[in-house]
Amino acid sequence: MSAISIILVIIVAFLAGMEGILDQFEFHQPLVACTLIGLVTGHLKEGVMLGGSLQLMALDWANIGAAVAPDAALASVASAIIMVLGLNGGTTDTTTAISTAIAVAIPLSVAGLFLTMICRTIAIPLVHLMDGAAEKGDYRKIEIYQILGILLQGVRIAVPALSLIHI
Repeated sequence: MSAISIILVIIVAFLAGMEGILDQFEFHQPLVACTLIGLVTGHLKEGVMLGGSLQLMALDWANIGAAVAPDAALASVASAIIMVLGLNGGTTDTTTAISTAIAVAIPLSVAGLFLTMICRTIAIPLVHLMDGAAEKGDYRKIEIYQILGILLQGVRIAVPALSLIHI
């Protein structure tokens, strides 16, 4: 992958991680994340095919009560990167690359739950800092701590994506 493609993939991964919490633009949905990664790497058709397949699996994933759904953002981004690496390596055909990516998506989505747990544990002190800022009426600090919490979620997907690219 070229340097520009790597940077764009990391940006897509970062946005997908943040969107896993925000749910505003749906970058974390498999169809969107895989398509964007396919677009920036020159494998748009394959990205759409992978994203569509993963989207069908992710339709059932929802947070209900205390149960947290599998991590669609990590599953989408990581499996799309694995697919692109297989296609760029030239050793696999399109069907094999997509099948391999689908096969690793479910274990990756479960691994993403662990990363989510770490981010949410790290975010607990941020909430206490926000409480202290609220007592002082410092709304600017509250906003900064809120942004830091969301950025943590982006890093949660961007770091594994970067490590996958450099394998």
